[in-house]
Amino acid sequence: MALGPAEVAHGPFLIGTLFNVLLYGVMIAQTFLYFTTFKKDRIWLKLFVALLFCADTINVGFDAVYIYNSLVIHFDDIPFLAKADWVFGTDPAMTGIIGTLVQLFFAWRVKVLNRRSIYAVIAIVLLAICSCLCSIGTSIAISMVPNFTEFQRFKIVVIVWLVCSALCDVIITFALVWHLRRHKTGFSATDDIVNRIIRATVQTGLLTAIWASVDLVVFLVNPTGLHLVFNVPLSKLYTNSLLSSMNARGGWQASSSNRTPSGVDSRSHQAHEYPTRGTDVVKLPGTNTGPEVFVHVEQHEMSDAPGDRKAGDSMFADHVSAQESDSEWADVKKHPGRDNMV
Repeated sequence: MALGPAEVAHGPFLIGTLFNVLLYGVMIAQTFLYFTTFKKDRIWLKLFVALLFCADTINVGFDAVYIYNSLVIHFDDIPFLAKADWVFGTDPAMTGIIGTLVQLFFAWRVKVLNRRSIYAVIAIVLLAICSCLCSIGTSIAISMVPNFTEFQRFKIVVIVWLVCSALCDVIITFALVWHLRRHKTGFSATDDIVNRIIRATVQTGLLTAIWASVDLVVFLVNPTGLHLVFNVPLSKLYTNSLLSSMNARGGWQASSSNRTPSGVDSRSHQAHEYPTRGTDVVKLPGTNTGPEVFVHVEQHEMSDAPGDRKAGDSMFADHVSAQESDSEWADVKKHPGRDNMV
């Protein structure tokens, strides 16, 4: 049975808009969390996040206007429902521009983390720009071929757009994972945090790549507008992946600050532990934007319990302990900030 005029594109577009609004709500929460948590970030980062927020707001507003105009104002207007208007045509271009901005940000992050990965950075930038240009070309093609059933006529532009976008996301993911795996320290506490960063990078990076790939496959195998279910919310996935990556810095810092190294049980070994150093912080390059690793490091002195001292040892032990304390305090006064940041 033939599909109704609204079923061809507006049904999938409505479902995609619902997903888009849902992800927009998540993005609002993440944007609020970012601006309230990372007040000391560089000003250009804050402006960048604000730019993405404004672009996504305009995008979701245009989608809502289009679906209301089509299904309410022009209800049962078959000629109108068969064609896309200029409001619909803005969606591919804005999706491509937002995705490209996010990909260029991650290209900068790859460059900061590993300055030797120049070829990966060049590939990411070229693919991101190509994806952006093809998304704009898709919007232009929609204005020239507005009938939904004829969208296959410009499928080459759509294929290049989505393939470049997915391939760019894959390169970003593997470049970041490769760098992080090379910088494992061998300490279980630090490596556990690095593994968490790797998992988050893979989850957010491959999600957008898989989503864009599914969008492309559905577009190629189905002549209707079913692919709009995946295409409409694509821009929000990119923005949320970036914001989740930036906001996760606070979680890594909090979890690492609560982690203490395993020590000797004083009850079983009849010994006491005395922490002598504060918290050290280890940061990966690009500290203002992450990924960042915060490691809580403590050094301990071991001394016998009072009941375990042998006769004649008390005076010698107290003398040595006093000498060590005096030398450490003198060292701290000479280098007051040496042990606070690595």
